[in-house]
Amino acid sequence: MLTSTRFLLLNTSHPGNIGAAARAMKTMGLEQLYLVQPKEFPSAEATARASGADDLLARAQVRDDLEEALQGCNLVIGASARERSIPCPLLDPRECAAMIADQGGSGRAAVLFGNEQSGLSNAEMDRCRYLVRIPANPGYSSLNLAAAVQIIAYELRMAAIAPASGEAAGPVQPVAVDSPEMERFYAHLEQVLVELEFLDPGNPRQLMRRLRRLYNRAGPDSNEMNILRGILSATQQKCGGR
Repeated sequence: MLTSTRFLLLNTSHPGNIGAAARAMKTMGLEQLYLVQPKEFPSAEATARASGADDLLARAQVRDDLEEALQGCNLVIGASARERSIPCPLLDPRECAAMIADQGGSGRAAVLFGNEQSGLSNAEMDRCRYLVRIPANPGYSSLNLAAAVQIIAYELRMAAIAPASGEAAGPVQPVAVDSPEMERFYAHLEQVLVELEFLDPGNPRQLMRRLRRLYNRAGPDSNEMNILRGILSATQQKCGGR
C-alpha cells in the first residue's frame, strides 16, 4: 500500500514545498510522488528542502495534465479544506487511510493536493470519489502543503503497520475502473444526454457534476461499466432509429 499509493501535487507554486513534501513522504515509507505542471521543477530549493529525500525527488514523475497522472488509478481522493456547493463524500485522514488499505493489492490509489493558494479546482474535484479533510482548528485551519502531506502519509503508515485483527477476511471486492475509463464514460453519458435533449449544452447548470458525484460514489467495476456503456450505446441506437 505504501509503495503503490500516489501522492499528486497539482500546480505547486513553491519548489520548497515539493521538497518538503518528498521528505514527509519518505519518512512514512511512501514512494510515488507525481507533480502536475509544477511552476518550478527541478529546483535546488526543492532538493535542499527534501533534506535526504532527494532520491524520492529524483524519481518524481512530472506530468503535463491530471489525466496522464491518474492513469491506472481506480481510487482517487482529493485533499480539500473548503466547503463545496455540491457535496462530495468526506473522510478524515484516518478514514482515508482505511479506505486505501481496504483495497489491499487489488488497485492503485491516488491522493490529490491542490495549489497552495487555491486548492483543488472544481474540475480536479470532479475526478475524486472522496474528499479528505484534516480536522484543524476552525479559527485557523490553514495548513502548509507539506504539513498536510505529512498528516495523511502518517495515517497511511499507521494503517499499513496495524496488526491483523485475526478476523476472517471478507470476500474480495471487485476493482473499480480507473480514472481515465471513468472520464470516457462521462463523455459518453454527456453525449447521450445531449442527444436525448435532457441536457442543454448551452445551459448545463450542474447536472454533469451531480452525476459525477453519483457515479464516483458507486465506483463501478469493469463489468458494471460495460453494462452502463452498453445501455448508453443501445439508447443511441434506439434514438437513431426513431
